[in-house]
Amino acid sequence: MGDTPAAGAERRRDVFLDKAQPASYQAAAALALEVGAAAEAAGLDRRLVELLNIRVSQINGCAYCLDLHRRRAVEAGESERRLVVLDAWSETSLFSEQERAALQLVESITRLPEPDERRYAEDEARAVLGDAAYTAVAWVAITMNAFNRISITSHHPVR
Repeated sequence: MGDTPAAGAERRRDVFLDKAQPASYQAAAALALEVGAAAEAAGLDRRLVELLNIRVSQINGCAYCLDLHRRRAVEAGESERRLVVLDAWSETSLFSEQERAALQLVESITRLPEPDERRYAEDEARAVLGDAAYTAVAWVAITMNAFNRISITSHHPVR
């Protein structure tokens, strides 16, 4: 049956992309630092950036990133209550207009819906956030999606 290993077959050792090509990972990490600085310069609160990182990681199913950014969100002052309902943010009144616009935008960037739906999310986010914050949120989503893929492909363990 193709290249799928038989049940009970010995599992291969995972290749951590960050360890296998450290220069590439360092370039990604440098991008993340630049994106964080741009988000701060655009007036985005650290808690919001962490919420966005968590939401992208929820959509992508990256356990490693969920664990890491949940801890960072709590360190930045985020409440457990909001973290617990983040997956259903649009169904609550616990998030501000700015947070809702940013969450809608990162979901659109991560899921890449049909062009009309994507354009609507972009227009709504720009109207609420302004160009600088819109751009920063978009880069947060793009960067977090990249890190999710690095961790998922590497099978980074949650420790």
